[in-house]
Amino acid sequence: MHPTTSHTPEPGRSSEPGAAADGTAEPGIAAPLPSAPPPPVGEGRGGRLIHNEVTTEIPVHLLFRDEAGPRSVAVGPAVVGPVAGSPSGEPPRLRRPVAAKARPQAEVDPALVERPARVLPGAAGVLAGVCGAAGCVAASWWAGVLPPLVEQALRLPAWAGAGLGPAQWAAYAGAAALGLFGFGGLARGRTGQAWVLGLFGRYRGTVRRTGLLWVNPLLLRRRVDVRLRHWRGEPMPAADGSGVALRVVVLVVWRVRDTARATLGVEDHETYLRECVEAALARIPVEPPGAGRGSVEAAGEALTRRVARDAGAIGVEVFSVQPLRIEYAPEVAAAMHRRRIAALDAQHRATVLTSVVDSVEDTVTRLTMRGLVELDDYERKALVKDLTVAFAAGRGEQTP
Repeated sequence: MHPTTSHTPEPGRSSEPGAAADGTAEPGIAAPLPSAPPPPVGEGRGGRLIHNEVTTEIPVHLLFRDEAGPRSVAVGPAVVGPVAGSPSGEPPRLRRPVAAKARPQAEVDPALVERPARVLPGAAGVLAGVCGAAGCVAASWWAGVLPPLVEQALRLPAWAGAGLGPAQWAAYAGAAALGLFGFGGLARGRTGQAWVLGLFGRYRGTVRRTGLLWVNPLLLRRRVDVRLRHWRGEPMPAADGSGVALRVVVLVVWRVRDTARATLGVEDHETYLRECVEAALARIPVEPPGAGRGSVEAAGEALTRRVARDAGAIGVEVFSVQPLRIEYAPEVAAAMHRRRIAALDAQHRATVLTSVVDSVEDTVTRLTMRGLVELDDYERKALVKDLTVAFAAGRGEQTP
């Protein structure tokens, strides 16, 4: 027996078995495998697309498991960092849709409203005119310049006359002014007509009375037709729902409701109404020729509402705007005509085919149900083919 001796490792030598001092394995002893270092980030798997976020990794065995039932897996919360480019680090907020601003409606001076003017009956003007004429005759008789025949006709006493002095000329001027104001202010009011009065550019009122009236002759008069009127326009440009160019003739029924705004609010209310109709046709789609009656009525109602709202600001009341004639524009009329003919031809062919199929089905059903013939599949197909050809040929001959 050999004495047991303790072995103390020398400095620089490894205490592990099989390891030499220089790091090489001793003969006959297997050296342990060195542990592999962890792969650097970005080499073992693809690098992160978003570097400033932390996401939860999904275990690979969950993608290829064979268990049918669910399996609970502890998943850590996902943490998303601030969005790049956000200075405050807050998530972006969704903006609410901004409502479109309403189109401003045309307005006229609110103080410009129709009001009745002050007028007198026509008898007052006649009386003033007669008094002025009588004053002129009296002044002439006073001055002694009245013709003898007039004196005899009026049975005036003989008078030598005082001559034409300042007093006589003043009497002449007063009587002439009274006569001119009396007869010059006479006016005739008609049914369906109104007078808009103005003095030095200022609105003084509206006269809607009829008969003989006396109006201040210094006022400027403008006659306005307030009757119910209709206007048939010339072909105006329009478009349908698909943007195809059309030409539309409309009938507008309207009347003047506020004479002050219609006369003084715009230069010409009839021209303004025509332009309102053109603007409405440019914004509201009109159905093409051949559309149903309901679509045309719907387009007329939309046009009426739009024109009535635009023209109401100037005192014009619009009752209806109805399309009378709708046709394609000259530049697209030929193409749309060919397209419509093709559509009608296809519709006619579909109708004929449906009628033929129904006739064949009815004939075959009656023959088999009444037991007149017994057909197998091949004979049935042949019979259907022959009947289809026969009925189609007959329908083709009947069609003009």
